[in-house]
Amino acid sequence: MSTDPLLQPYTLKHLTLKNRLMITSHEPAYAEDGMPKERYRAYHAERARAGVALTMTAGSASVSRDSPPAFNNILAWKDEVVGWMRALADECHDHGAAVMIQLTHLGRRTRWDRGDWLPVVSAGYAREPAHRAFPKLMEDWDIARIISDYADAAERMQAAGLDGIELEAYGHLMDSFWSPALNDLDGPYGRGSLEDRMHFAFDVLRAIRARVGKEFIVGIRYAADEAMPNGVTREEGMEISRRFKASGLVDFLNIIRGHIETDAALTDVIPVQGMKSAPHLDFAGEVRAETAFPTFHVARIQDVATARHAIASGKLDMVGMTRAHPADPHIVAKILRGEEDRIRPCVGANYCLDRIYMGGAAHCLHNPSSGRELEQPHAIARASERRRVVIVGAGPAGLEAARVAAERGHEVIVHEAANDPGGQVRLTAQTARRAEMMSLIDWRVAECDRLGVRFRFNSFAEADTVTAEAPDVVIVATGGLPDTGGFDLAVSAWDILSGDVRPGSEVLIYDEAGDFAALQAAERIAESGGRVEIMTRDRTFAPEVMGMSLTPAMRALQARDVTFTVAWKLDALRREGNRLVAAIGTDYSAAARERRVDQVVVNHGTRPLDDLYFALRPGSVNLGEVEYEALVASRPQTVMRNPQGAYRLFRIGDAVAARNTHAAIYDALRLVRTV
Repeated sequence: MSTDPLLQPYTLKHLTLKNRLMITSHEPAYAEDGMPKERYRAYHAERARAGVALTMTAGSASVSRDSPPAFNNILAWKDEVVGWMRALADECHDHGAAVMIQLTHLGRRTRWDRGDWLPVVSAGYAREPAHRAFPKLMEDWDIARIISDYADAAERMQAAGLDGIELEAYGHLMDSFWSPALNDLDGPYGRGSLEDRMHFAFDVLRAIRARVGKEFIVGIRYAADEAMPNGVTREEGMEISRRFKASGLVDFLNIIRGHIETDAALTDVIPVQGMKSAPHLDFAGEVRAETAFPTFHVARIQDVATARHAIASGKLDMVGMTRAHPADPHIVAKILRGEEDRIRPCVGANYCLDRIYMGGAAHCLHNPSSGRELEQPHAIARASERRRVVIVGAGPAGLEAARVAAERGHEVIVHEAANDPGGQVRLTAQTARRAEMMSLIDWRVAECDRLGVRFRFNSFAEADTVTAEAPDVVIVATGGLPDTGGFDLAVSAWDILSGDVRPGSEVLIYDEAGDFAALQAAERIAESGGRVEIMTRDRTFAPEVMGMSLTPAMRALQARDVTFTVAWKLDALRREGNRLVAAIGTDYSAAARERRVDQVVVNHGTRPLDDLYFALRPGSVNLGEVEYEALVASRPQTVMRNPQGAYRLFRIGDAVAARNTHAAIYDALRLVRTV
């Protein structure tokens, strides 16, 4: 019997959970027509198979028609959901994992022009800044209808064979009743006493219990401290917690601290890269100490050591490692095998949540198999024939190609021109807040070392360098070089980040790429004392960074009085004495301006470093061609264009075109897994 606190069973009511690790409710936006179909089921089943004790599905499954999906939520108000949820629960149960679902009415956290174009409803008139809908103040018939909808949805989940449900009460409808800042109602559900403000929540809980009985597990995830003016205070949150326990209607508490109506507020609740780890763990522990009641919690608990501490110290009964499980769904299995050092670390890049909130599906920057379990399984199959694979470039694409090729059983040789692996990630990690990105590299290097990959550093590979290795397969992962968009008097964001160019004192940064590089260059220049303006022709700022990941950067830049200008573009540069004159235009009209500055920095993506690829093409069997149908279907590449060729040739990542780290890793995974 293990003495590891994380591996101890936990009994919640009648349910025995086999360890203390859980995946809290979250919505990866994999639903199809509002239903958790095969892709959704495969995502949860992979983690159940690996040993997690409890997987909570569907952050914010919608209980009512007038709670349309904000980010492809499951529609728990449809009877059709029962069969799909039963299939998911059955498969996870087969692997020994319990399954629950989070139910909610989104209230004002959605839009009226989605779904059936019904008005958004809330207990108050306040608009949520993130979704911008002005809500209808609820009437008595709205309240009665939605209470019944909650009960109907709970009954469906019980019929589907789930082990329990969780209600969400932070930033959604339920907590708009109990937050003094949001409740504009009069009467028994109104803004007066806490008892009145809690009336709706307890009516919902009583209606659910009347349908599902006393034994079905019902929990609630709520903000026990909204940490905002006129919101629920810590003291009031503790009283709410005590009342939930005393009611006998609730079986566990899942603790949140903060509010989520803006990107910045949401990021404080769910911290991202460069922010403090587990910032609300101690607070959750205080709730548990105050109530002596089953307590769950998650918020940037991305490593096993912190999770273990949360249980060993008695702060929590179940600990969530939710974003860590897309990075590595096999965390529990690796703990059980004594392989904690092989866990693929969550780097906090938040590519998962940011994509959801921008209307996409969740993907992990680090692990492109997550969410693609059906077509890109996490396990790499051994090849039937061992080949020699030569890879040029040890950035994220090249390292992933090397790892996957070695898992396939191939002999792998990697040439890298620099002293160390990492490519562009090494530049990204120059900003202390983004230093965690190096874990992308470190994990892959460790896996490659374990698998016997041979590295040749300080090797600027020419065509004859590669062919001298007598390869069967060559993969060019040389990345790209910064492009200044034809502005010869400008320097690149890379020049600033690498230290090759000294920051100016009055600087215009023109950002065409919309990614992290411009933000990081601006921060570096501002830290050196320079005055900075970031300009983009886009109508939104840094669109490739996305909301939550943008928050820490914006805080750092605003603190240094950096200016942000949208919808203007750099047209030309000329020198006047020791100054530069930037001619500024716009895509919207003939309006024009000028800026006189010391330095212009252009962030215009990269151009592929592809000379080696083109030099190697004539000697290749496929002349570099990729059959896309085969690539997408995970079939081997069989293109034959040059029967006299000696090797198959491919290029991946930014050596093809400027994209992002996820695209580079995904290129490597799906290509090389069939080599």
